[in-house]
Amino acid sequence: MQKVLVTGATGSLGEAIVKRFAKEGYFVYIHYNANKEKAEEILKEINGNGQILTFNAKDKENIQEVLKEIEVEILVNNLGITKDNLFFWMTDEEWEEVIETNLNSMFRVTKALLPKFIKQKGGAIVNISSVSGISGNAGQTNYSASKGGIIAFTKSLAVELSRYKVRVNCVAPGIIASDMTKELDKKLAKTIPLGRFGEPKEVADAVYFASTNTYMTAETLNISGGLVR
Repeated sequence: MQKVLVTGATGSLGEAIVKRFAKEGYFVYIHYNANKEKAEEILKEINGNGQILTFNAKDKENIQEVLKEIEVEILVNNLGITKDNLFFWMTDEEWEEVIETNLNSMFRVTKALLPKFIKQKGGAIVNISSVSGISGNAGQTNYSASKGGIIAFTKSLAVELSRYKVRVNCVAPGIIASDMTKELDKKLAKTIPLGRFGEPKEVADAVYFASTNTYMTAETLNISGGLVR
């Protein structure tokens, strides 16, 4: 049975990604930060075909300790937060927390599992970016910088790992109906060519495709309903 690790699995996108892989018969490692109850609920919903785990994404040693016992064919780096503010008023904490959580944690988790991917000479890494990392967005210089960094990280790592048959791709969602966007004005849907917000399941489908297509690497799939093109 193939195994996948999904970080940040208790959010709307993470949950949808977990369920998509479970539907395909994968054993899913469900990472949570603080919401253990939600992680256990998701595990129950996928009929126990997985395992919950937690680590501090800012702590290199903790990550290595937790991940040293597991092996996966697929890693989905989904952990992310927002702390929006216009740059003029953005605090150091708002900048650093977003970069630390969205970008640096991805580096640490990927680095911890990388020797196993290289040893098994195969597998896939999918990093969750955002259209904000492609086009930028007012009030999100921190978030856009972190998500743009994820895209650049993906392209470079894909080239490095191609010799080991490890594929690295990126999914860049637009405005998705999720915990992170529930406060957004619904009128924003009018700015999207398809006329609606996306659904977590639609992002999860793209993640699954990005992880299983055996001739795609270094790509960014834009799942935005035409918002960015």
